[in-house]
Amino acid sequence: MKRLFALVLAGACLAFTGVRGEALAWNGERAMGDIARLLEFTPRSPGKPGHAETVRYIEDVAAGLPKLEIRKQSWSFANDSGETLPLTNIVVRLNPAAAERTIVATHYDSIVRAYRDPKTPFAKMPGANNSASGVALLLETLRVMAGSTSPDIGVDFVFFDGEEGQNALGAGDARWFALGSPYFAQHLSEIYPGNRPKRAVVFDMVCYRKLKLKQEPMSLAYAPDEVAKFWKIGARRAPAIFTSKQTRMAIGDDQMALNQSAIPSFLVIGFEYEPWFNTTKDTLDKCSAETLSGVGRTLVEYLNTP
Repeated sequence: MKRLFALVLAGACLAFTGVRGEALAWNGERAMGDIARLLEFTPRSPGKPGHAETVRYIEDVAAGLPKLEIRKQSWSFANDSGETLPLTNIVVRLNPAAAERTIVATHYDSIVRAYRDPKTPFAKMPGANNSASGVALLLETLRVMAGSTSPDIGVDFVFFDGEEGQNALGAGDARWFALGSPYFAQHLSEIYPGNRPKRAVVFDMVCYRKLKLKQEPMSLAYAPDEVAKFWKIGARRAPAIFTSKQTRMAIGDDQMALNQSAIPSFLVIGFEYEPWFNTTKDTLDKCSAETLSGVGRTLVEYLNTP
C-alpha cells in the first residue's frame, strides 16, 4: 500500500511539474514579437494585402511545430456595397486524434481604418490590442503545447476571419455582425463529424499593460462553470489582471455563434481601452509582455485542468 501511494504521489508531482513547466515556458516577449510582426501587415482587413500576409504568418508558425494539423475554411461574402470579400478561417488542431476537444479562438482581421480618430479617421488602425494580441496569445500557446510532453490534449486553435464585420469597422458599424464564427458554426460537421467540442474560450484585446479582465455576462449565462474555472486559475497566476467584477454590458463577440451551436463558450476580453480603442494609437507600446504571459499561462493551466 505504501508503495502504491508513493507511485501515485510521484505521478501527481510529475503531472504538476509538466503543467507548471508548460506555463512557465510561455514567453511574453516572444508573443510581443508576434504582435510587432503582425503590425507590419496593417491593415489586416479582408481583401487587403496584409490580410493574406497574416494568413501566411499564422500558417508558417503552425507548420513549424509538431503534433499539429492545419485546416482552412475559405469562402466569399458579398457585402452591402457589392464588394466580394475573400474570407478564411484557420483551424490548427493539436493532437487531432484526441476525441475530446476544446476550442481556443480569436479573430485575426483588423478594422480597415481608425474611424475614431477625430482628425485622421481614414488613417490606418494598427490593431496591436484589438486584433493582434489574440493572435499572438494563440500562437505562443501553440508553441508551448505542441512542444510539451504532457498528455495528448485535444485543442483546436481557431483563427476567425471577418470578426470586424462586412465593412471592417467593428464597433464603428451600426449594422455590425461577425462573419467568420457563424460560418464556422454552420460548418461544424466538416471538422467534427462526431462529438462536438466540450468547451470553447474566445480571446480579444488581451495585451494592454493595464489590463483588467472582468467576467462577461453572456459568458456567465452560457458557460458559468468554465468562466469560474478560468478566473480561479487567473486570480492565482495573475491577480493584478483578473478581477471578480463583471463587464458593464454584455458583449456579443465570436463566443455567441459557438454558444448557439451548443458548445459552452466564454469570452475573455479587456474591453476598457480608452482613449486608444480603434484609433491610430492602438500600438505596440500599449502592450505588455507581462500581461500576455499572465493570460497565456492561465490558458495553459486551464487547458491542462480536467
